[in-house]
Formats: sequence, C-alpha cells, structure tokens
Amino acid sequence: MENHSKKSVKKAGDAPLRRSSRIHNQAKPNPGLVAAKKNAQMRWGHKKQPVFSFVPDIYQVARDSKDCVRISTGVVYAEKFAEHKCLWDENHPECPERFNAVLRRCGELGLLNRCSIIQPCSVAEAQLIALHTPELISLLKSTNNCNDLNHLENLASQYDSIYFHPSTYDCSLLAAGCTIKLVDEICKRNIQNGMAIVRPPGHHAEKNDFCGYCYFNNVALAANHALNIGIKKVLIVDWDVHHGQATQQMFYEDNRVLYFSIHRYEHGTFWPNLRESDFDSIGEGLGRGFNFNVPLNATGMRDNDYMAIWHQLLLPVAYEFNPELVLISAGYDAAIGCAEGEMELTPAVYSHLLTSLMCLANGKVAVVLEGGYYIKSLAEAAAMTLRALLGDPCPGIGSLGPPSEIMEDSIMNVIYVQRAYWKSLRHQKLYSILEPPEEDEQRHMPSLKYLHDGIKPTKYPTRDGYPVSTPSFLHYVAINLNNIIASTKLLKPEHKVCLVYDAKMMDHKNYEDKNHIEQPARISSIYKFLEDFGLLKRLHILKSRYCTDEELKYAHNESHIVEMSSLNKMTIKQLIEKKEIYQSVYFHQDTYQAACLAAGSLLEVVDSVMKGESCSGVAVIRPPGHHADIDDPCGFCIFNSVAIAARHAIKQYGLKRVLIVDWDIHHGNGTQEIFFEDSNVLYMSVHRFDGGEFFPHNGDGAASLVGRGEGEGFTVNIPWNKGNMGNAEYVAAFSQVILPIAYEYDPELVLVSAGFDAAVGDPLGGCKVSPEAFGHMTYWLSPLANGRLILSLEGGYNINSISYSMTMCTKALLGDPLPRLNDGLAPCQSAIDSINETLSVHHIYWSTLKPRIKSLPAENVLTEEKKRSSRNPPSLSSNILQQNTNGQKNEVNLLCEGQLFQELSLSEETNKVPVDADNEKNDDRSNDDQHQPPSSQPSASSTNSSQSSSEASNRPTLRQFLSDNLQALVNEEMFAVVPKRTCPHLPLVEPIPKTGINVQTPCSVCNDPKENWICLICYTVQCGRYINEHMMMHNAESGHPLVLSFSDLSVWCYPCQSYIDNQVLYEAKNAAHLSKFGTELAWSYGTVQVNLS
Repeated sequence: MENHSKKSVKKAGDAPLRRSSRIHNQAKPNPGLVAAKKNAQMRWGHKKQPVFSFVPDIYQVARDSKDCVRISTGVVYAEKFAEHKCLWDENHPECPERFNAVLRRCGELGLLNRCSIIQPCSVAEAQLIALHTPELISLLKSTNNCNDLNHLENLASQYDSIYFHPSTYDCSLLAAGCTIKLVDEICKRNIQNGMAIVRPPGHHAEKNDFCGYCYFNNVALAANHALNIGIKKVLIVDWDVHHGQATQQMFYEDNRVLYFSIHRYEHGTFWPNLRESDFDSIGEGLGRGFNFNVPLNATGMRDNDYMAIWHQLLLPVAYEFNPELVLISAGYDAAIGCAEGEMELTPAVYSHLLTSLMCLANGKVAVVLEGGYYIKSLAEAAAMTLRALLGDPCPGIGSLGPPSEIMEDSIMNVIYVQRAYWKSLRHQKLYSILEPPEEDEQRHMPSLKYLHDGIKPTKYPTRDGYPVSTPSFLHYVAINLNNIIASTKLLKPEHKVCLVYDAKMMDHKNYEDKNHIEQPARISSIYKFLEDFGLLKRLHILKSRYCTDEELKYAHNESHIVEMSSLNKMTIKQLIEKKEIYQSVYFHQDTYQAACLAAGSLLEVVDSVMKGESCSGVAVIRPPGHHADIDDPCGFCIFNSVAIAARHAIKQYGLKRVLIVDWDIHHGNGTQEIFFEDSNVLYMSVHRFDGGEFFPHNGDGAASLVGRGEGEGFTVNIPWNKGNMGNAEYVAAFSQVILPIAYEYDPELVLVSAGFDAAVGDPLGGCKVSPEAFGHMTYWLSPLANGRLILSLEGGYNINSISYSMTMCTKALLGDPLPRLNDGLAPCQSAIDSINETLSVHHIYWSTLKPRIKSLPAENVLTEEKKRSSRNPPSLSSNILQQNTNGQKNEVNLLCEGQLFQELSLSEETNKVPVDADNEKNDDRSNDDQHQPPSSQPSASSTNSSQSSSEASNRPTLRQFLSDNLQALVNEEMFAVVPKRTCPHLPLVEPIPKTGINVQTPCSVCNDPKENWICLICYTVQCGRYINEHMMMHNAESGHPLVLSFSDLSVWCYPCQSYIDNQVLYEAKNAAHLSKFGTELAWSYGTVQVNLS
C-alpha cells in the first residue's frame, strides 16, 4: 500500500472522513410538517381520493421558451417631424435638428440598416379621446395649416412652454400614431423591441392642457392601447430630466401601470415646479404605491447616481411588479451638455440603464423619444440606446462610486414612502424616533421641502423662455463630449457566443457508484438540450484542448499536479483507497485527463473572447473546479478551472480586474483561497452556508471573510443560512450587493462559476431557483466588461435542472427574450439578514454600499400637516425639533402651528372630537348629546370624576409643555409625537373579547413575547416590525387597519400611517392598561357622546 501524504493523518477528536459529506448534508424534513401530513392522511384516509391531481411542471416555463428567439428590432419615424418648429424663435431648443441629428448618428453607426423600419401612421381621434378632451383636440386641430403667426403666438402664450406651427397638429397625430404602432407591433410579436424617433414629445401633455413642448401624450396613449389589447401590466420608466406630470396624472389611480420617473426637482424650484413631483406622490386609490418619483434636488448628477437608483429602487420593484410591457419615456436632457438639465450623464450609460430592463416583460420594450436639447449628446445617447435594443455589448462607463448625498437622500426617501407597498424594498432596518440612536447607528430622516411659490402667470412668455449656455461652456462641453465619444469602445465581435464541449470529459466516472450524482451525463444532457433548443447552430463551436502543466500552476502547486497526474497509473483498488484521503471526491484512471481537458477547454473560451472573436462564451465542462484549492482536490473538483482561467487572462492579456461570480449553492472555498490575497480578482459568492454546517462544512463562506493583505475587500460572501431560497432572494442579492460592487470594480472580464445546484429539484441544494432565473442573472451581468462574460459549469446534480438552466443562460447570452419570473418577488427575512450582514461588512471597502446601511424611521414622520406646511411656509409660532441622525443635527419640522396647539392639550380640554367619518364635517350635535357620558367612559364616583376633571384642567397645555421642555427635546432627552385626533377607520373597531386583553400574550405566528401588537378588529396578537413584522403582514392580508401596542399602549393606523388617540379606543387601551399595570387608565377625552352608527 502506498504511503499517502499527511492529509490522511487525523488528529485526536477529529470527525471521521465521510465518503460524500455533500450528499449527507441535505436538509431534514420539518418534524411538525411530517406530523401534520400524518394527521391529514388519517383524517382524509377514509374519503375517496380524486383520480387526478395537479402536479406543477417546474420546467414548463423554460420548456415553453424553446421557440422564443430573438427577432428584429423595430424603428419608426417620419420625415415630416422635421417640419414642426417655432416660427418666431429660430433658436428654440425643441427644433427639427433634434430629430435629424438622431437619425444621422444612428445611420453613421449602421444601426438603422439592422432594424425593421415600421411605416409611420397617424393616431385615430377615437384613441386620442381616451386620454385627451375633445376640446383640446379641436383646439390643436384649429391651428392646422394656420399661417397667422400673431394668432399662433398669442394662442401659445396661454400655455406653459408651447409654440404652434401650421404642421403641429399633423406632427402630433403622427408622433402619437407612430408610438402606438410601435407598441402594437411589439405586443403582437412582430418585432422584439423598438424605438420611436418622434417629435413633438408627449409626457407633459395633460388631459386638457398643452404643456412643455407636448401636445398629445404619446407614451400614455401607447400604454392605454396596450391595456386595451390585453396587456395587464405596463411599466413606464421616464428618464427625461423633467417630470412627466401628465403621464403620472393619467395613471395615478391605476394599478395596471407602474410609473417610475427620475427628474430634476430642486424642491419644486425646477420646471414644472409642481408639488406633485416630490417623492411622497405615490398614487391614490388602487394606484397607491404604483407611482414612483425620484426627485433630483441638485444639478450635476452622474452615471453613478442613476445606476444607484436602478439597483436600489427600480430593479427590485420592477421584478416584484413583473410587467408585461416596458415603455421608456426617453428624454436625453440629463445627458452631458444639456442646458435644460444641467446633469452629466454619459451617452454610454443609457445603454446600461436600458439593457438591465430588457430582460423584463419577455423582452417587450419600447423606447420613445421625449426631450434632450444639446444636439450632440442627444444624438449619441439615442444611438447608444438603439445599439442596446439591437443587443450590442454595452460600452464601458468606468468605475462607479456611491451616489451623491443628495441622491442618497432621495433614494432613501422613496424607499421610506414605498416600503409599505413593495416587500422588495424592506432591506433597511427601522428605528424609532422615540429612542436615541445606538452606537454607530446611521439614520436617515425623511423630510419634505417645497420652495416654489406655486403662482402661475396669466400669460406665458413665448420667446427666450429657456436656458442658454455661454460660448465658453459650450466649448468646454464639446471638447469633453468628443473625448468621451472617442474613448468609448463600441465592440461588436463576429460571434455573439462561443461554446466548448468534449465528450471525452465523460470518461471521468465513479468506479463504485455508477449512479453517483456527479455523473458524466451532466454535460451530455446539457449539450443535447442546446441542440434540441436549436442553439448549437447559433453558437461558435470551439475545439477543446488540454491544459498544460504550466497553466495548471496558475492555480495549483506542483505537488498537487504531480499527484493528480499519477492517477492513470493506479489500479482501481488504489484509486478507491486514495479518495478516502480527501473530502467528497472520487478518482478514475482518466480523471487527470478529463480535468486537464476541462481547464484547457475553458482557456480556449477565454482566448476567443479576449481576442475579440466572440463576445461571450459557455464552457460545458467537468469535473467541476471551484472547491479545488492550491494543493487539494475537494468536493468533486480536481483542478480549479475558473481560477486557472482568471490567471490566464491576467498573464496573457494583461488584465488588471477580473470578476468571478460564483452562484453554485456550495461556497467555492478553493477559488476563495487561491485569490484571498489578490486584488486583481474580485471573488463574489452567493451560497448556502447554514452557519458553517453546509458543505464544505467550514467557516470560509462567512460574510466576515473578506480577503487578506492586498486582497482585503476583494472576497465577498453572501451566505444563505437556510434552504428554500429562490428567485426573489437572488434578485435581491444581485441588486443589493453583486451589481453595485461589480459596477464600482469595473471588471475587464467576468467569469461565472455556474453551478446549478441552487436550482429547483436539485438533490443537494435544497433551494428553488428556476432555470429562467439563471438566465436573468446572466443578463444582469452582461453589460459589464463590454459584454465579456464567460459561464463555466460547476455543480448541479439534477440532470433536467442543470440542462434547462444552462440552456436559459445560453439563450440570455444570445439575446433571446427571457421568460418572466413569478409575480410578487420579495426576499424572505433570512435572506435580507444575510444581505445586510454582507453590506455591514463590505461598506468600508465598497463606497457604493454605504448608503444601504442606513436605517429608516418606523413611525410616520411625513404627516398630512407636514405636507400642508411644505406647501405654505410655517407660521412664526412653529418650532424646530433637532433630531440626531448619524451623530449630526438635522432640522426636522415638528409642526407646532397655533391652531393645533389651541385645540390640543395633554388633558384634551376641548370636547369637539369628531369620530364618525360621516360626521367629520358636521359638528351639529345637540347640547344634550354633548353632555351625555360616553358609553365607553369608565364607571367612577362623581367625586372621582370631578377630581379627575379638576386634575386634567390643571395640566399644562401641549404648547406650554413643549415650550417648557424644548431644551430636553433638542437634547433628545425626550421625544414628542402628536397623534391624530381621528381617522376614518375608527368605526371598524370591535368590542374587546369577553376574556379581556392579556399583554403577556406572545405572537400567534412566531411565539415571540417581545414588542407585540393586538389587532383592534379581530384581536389577534402578532409581533411588530422590529421582530418579524407579522402584524404588518396581518394588515396586508386582512386589511384590518388599527392595532394597539403592548409596549406603550399607543394605537397605530396602517392606512393613515399615523398614531391615533380617540375615545373610541379607550375600552381596548383601558383593558391593556389593566393587564399591564393593574389599574384603570385615566379618562382624558372630555364628555363627548360617541355615535358609531
């Protein structure tokens, strides 16, 4: 027997080596679930079972995508658009050259020749009437062919930023018609996606008003058309620098349309100067939560600011919304050089913004030209957008840092007002404004500010009503923009995707167990699927090759290479004995050759991509590699192919930044070890960890492992601590951690350790990621590194799951439309905890993560009173409460208006307390009623009642109390919250149960005894938002609005987002007070008769 190395020596107390610890590490069934199933079987066993039962096909979506391949991109435009212009102002920015320059630049890049040209057409009046009044349509029609310039200019003065031309009516009909036609062609699958190069623009055109160069609302009309022909959900992304207030208005109460706008606002001082453009305008009625405004309160926003919006807000919400159509109101006035926007977006970033949205809605995306008034950046940005629609690689945009502080505030404000409606936005921790901050806690305090006077002129200027740049500024911008364009690499390799595969890798097999899960059929099945889906003929097939010893040394030491090379000389018995030395491996006489073939074949893919022959690549190889470290095979892995490939790219092509994304369910401990001290490789892994109990059974996959020396910060682990993770959790991991860091790192090559054992049905992973979700992950990474993206097969042990998954990834690389993921994607709390742990560790290394670790107030700090005060300057009697957030003093308005203080005191001296929603506006109650004791008033002797009344009357008023304690408020020694006097949901309060209220009752869901609330409608007890948010979930599911806290006996209304204090609540509060303190709660509501009928 040969003498094995020291690896076979065990220390005393060491656990015995197991044949395959990975196989034994499957999650055990929940005992409670097993018992429930047995009870159900006993209960229903005597009943006749149905002959048929529905078993969902977990691969149906992927299977149905077989024939869903990329088709052409459409473009629609009309030469007539060049006729519309301002006749009395030849320098007007909304000019024909905007249209001509876009067509010219797209033609120079050869983009139009690659598109399907759609014939232009005008909109029918019946379609216009759906969103615009007949009077407005008739008025515009009256200008048709009118050559009376005085009349046209006088008419224009009645509207904000409008001019009329004799052809304006025809061009407006044509612009709307072309947009609708484009959307119609996309919805009918005649084209994949498309762009409407139209003018005049439309997103400011209101139902009964022309506004902001707009006459008919092109995008809104197209969205309405899509809804009418069967599309159920439409996402409108408006990246024009001006708020598309008209589009917002048209769908403000419609939950079928999610409107998402990023616009310059500057607290209302920027046009269109509307209060409704701020972040707290979130929709009404059914549309509440479906309107997103991201206000830009400063100029100079850059690529990093917009990408932060995409990663923190738009992508999570878009995936939760799951649209069937995406419309882009594509204004380019945020691009560099535009005097209207004064922002600094590069033309190239628009391709990144768009590409990340193109995997939504089965690829149904329509881009519609809106604004943009610096001709060169407009034309270049529009051309970059069309390149993205055509599927060309996104040009690089450099390393992106964090968003500016002003942008960070806006993002956090939006999250604050929308997190109640979108579960995907609930990553931030919550704090109470009633409690001082913890050590090192970073808080965000939302605030509203509206600085515009709100006064509209009776007559609008028709000349010179736009910003004009100085010659020196234009000269500077021209030089800067020319340099940006010249340095932008517009790569388009001959082959979109290359593939390597060799059946000889199947020679590696297990002598003892022919059915071992790491079996040869893993790769042959994938290859067959690629063929069955018709993908092989669309791929550039590469020849395989063996990796040399010198190349193996990129990742492994010589002793490991020599030891593996000796396998082909061993007997079967020796090979079986040898595997016992290592953790979860097996050996065959052909193992060394297969492993060398796997690594060498991956290097062929790297060469093809780096030489510009192929844009991206797929390596269907085995044995896998990411567990193999410098000197050991491990976890079915012999040589670390991806690590070898990364070093090969660095040494042979001079790369300085290689990104490895490892989404195998097992942590790639080998890859991490190899690059642990290397800053040239950023290793990011999302894997199942289970506190170190999941394979490879060590702590290497913890979030706290970040690298060492020069490599510190370049190892990023996202460890799942439970199974059952699915699409939602991976969407969150990518949007919150992987993509932000990747964009800051700015890789030159992206390698994916593409294990598919997180896929649904895998025998080891215990997770449920769908095959199509892996396709989406691939698509998210494709804009990086000029599209240089390579997938290398790692694990995955359900043959069907890995075959469908790799097929979907390959389709994504080819640009095929991807199936929509399931609705309502939102990560579980365990995943959020894991992501937040990674953020807390890595924000010191990656500046783009810093804003994400701030916490948000649990209370509603944007009351209706505050919103009103933001419209009108606060009265002189208003006080300022200093709230400590992040260790600094930030001003937060605490409304202390005179009228409020006259009506409120600590003892509630006033008797005018409306309760019934129907009676809120009617105080005509009889005097007799006002002097009747309330039905819920506690019984007490007249002496006690009189004494209580006397004590109440001697208490200070609220104004006096706050005035006396102002310094304590400023010092945060105490906090003040003024609850609402009433709310429309009070009539829903039910009488307390006969058994009363026990404040010691734990949460009925998780049994946690801390911070519980009781529902005042059904009287269920569930935990608060600081624990597991079960009461919030109860509200979302049942609609029950009012809950009482066991901690401080306050009452919260979810729909009103406010604390409530009203005598209707006394019975419940008194019962809780009795349970908590053993005494009754003092009555402090006066003697109003309450009528809830």
